Amino acid sequence: MTDVSSVTVEVATAARPRSGRQLRIAGHGYEAVIASVGASLRVLTFEGRDLVVPFDADEVRPGYRGTTLAPWPNRIVDGRYTFGGVEHQLALTEPARGQALHGLLAWAEFEDRLVLDDRVVLAAVIEPQTGYPFRVEVETEYRIDADGLRQTVTAHNLGADAAPWGTGPHPYLVAGPDGRVDDWTLTLPASEVLTVTDDRLSPVALEGVAEHPQWDFRAARPISDVFIDHAFTGLTREGGVAEVRLVTDAGTGVAMTFDERCPWVQVHTADNPEIDAIHRIGLAVEPMTCPPDAFNSGTDLFVLEPGAAHAASWRISAV
Repeated sequence: MTDVSSVTVEVATAARPRSGRQLRIAGHGYEAVIASVGASLRVLTFEGRDLVVPFDADEVRPGYRGTTLAPWPNRIVDGRYTFGGVEHQLALTEPARGQALHGLLAWAEFEDRLVLDDRVVLAAVIEPQTGYPFRVEVETEYRIDADGLRQTVTAHNLGADAAPWGTGPHPYLVAGPDGRVDDWTLTLPASEVLTVTDDRLSPVALEGVAEHPQWDFRAARPISDVFIDHAFTGLTREGGVAEVRLVTDAGTGVAMTFDERCPWVQVHTADNPEIDAIHRIGLAVEPMTCPPDAFNSGTDLFVLEPGAAHAASWRISAV
């Protein structure tokens, strides 16, 4: 006799894409698809033109492409930090460099809170665990309006202890249908760059971009063959908003904007010379509430008190 429930489970499992449930929202010429694993921005287009590097629904998401970073963005050096007088050791999720990278939710399944034609809200809970013994609920909203796609990430401390907190996104922006990073022009209104070690990308010092002209994009200029994998700050803002802009020679492109709740932005040229198909095909632009290794430096680290909440947001728009 066939176990009907087993058959149902097997069929449902087989039909589920590797990147999770697919949530499509659209409006004003924009269309986005959010994958439930990692609350990842899988696709974003404007009038059919890619604004981010997409990936297939039934593909294991390439690295951190489009995912939501929490409870920290970027790296914690050696995965070790002290908080509230207690030393913690996280798993080293970037083994080659011996670092804890991009938080704890990149591969978590987010549940639906709200699904509308132009808006979705997803949520997941970080349960207390080795290295991060705090319970924090993370809710993310993706919403499309006339100005593009806005993502808001809100943390709620569900536990009895204060918790260190930071967040950010990880999209790879695409300026146009042709060319790669080398062919596009970048505007990055940042006066300071966090230098890093060559081998592990561990933070070294905050310095002016005037001392490192290869990373000075305050005036728009082609990226060319410049390698970037750095956090920037000292951002010039208009109306409280900073804008990173990436355009083609024809003038089409994409912009990412964010307010003072994200005083940092990581930019990465996605160098992968061993795999030409993905080498420098998009520019990672990651607004961050805190810099790399903030759990140790304390710089712009938000301490989430019991019962408290913290929200940050950013927007991607067509140019």
